[in-house]
Amino acid sequence: IAEHGQEVVALNHPIGVAGTDKLLMEISRLTGKAIPAELEKERGRLVDAIADSTAHIHGQKFAIYGDPDLCYGLASFLLELGAEPTHVLATNGGKAWAAKMQELFDSSPFGKNCKVYAGKDLWHMRSLLFTDPVDFLIGNTYGKYLERDTGTPLIRIGFPIFDRHHKHRYPVWGYQGGLNVLVWILDRIFEAIDANTNVPSKTDYSFDIIR
Repeated sequence: IAEHGQEVVALNHPIGVAGTDKLLMEISRLTGKAIPAELEKERGRLVDAIADSTAHIHGQKFAIYGDPDLCYGLASFLLELGAEPTHVLATNGGKAWAAKMQELFDSSPFGKNCKVYAGKDLWHMRSLLFTDPVDFLIGNTYGKYLERDTGTPLIRIGFPIFDRHHKHRYPVWGYQGGLNVLVWILDRIFEAIDANTNVPSKTDYSFDIIR
């Protein structure tokens, strides 16, 4: 395309506010068209949701695995939320991707203790979850074995997801996609809180109706 005079712009998975902002601004610049008002409203809904819920996600540690581009987008959004993508692993990730991930970590104070693992598999992730535990795991269906073995709660995002129905109908790109990801993360956090505080008079210090 570039050989025929068309500018080519390479972008990462647009997950979250910043990633989607960049995508839409580039599209607007290339086409000369304004960003639709409806998308601005959609952006506002995501920003409001983040403001309402960031206290529950801030400081939480996550391990992510999957497609390199998806891992990058999810890690970027977690940093945006004040969370730590402590382990980011992509079996088909290369050196260039690893360098890009490290650059992302270096751009945020929440990326200080985060590490990228290119060319590693879920057996390596399993070891990491034992030796350097995190609060939550994000990835596809195959992570359920890691959840069972290590006790790390799994948030199902990515491909494939065989053990839950209709996940493919919900986008993760764009502002609405970011809102979907935010809700899935929050639901799993609250489920974990309930599960860990449900014994009457012993651990029910946070078994609350309202979150």
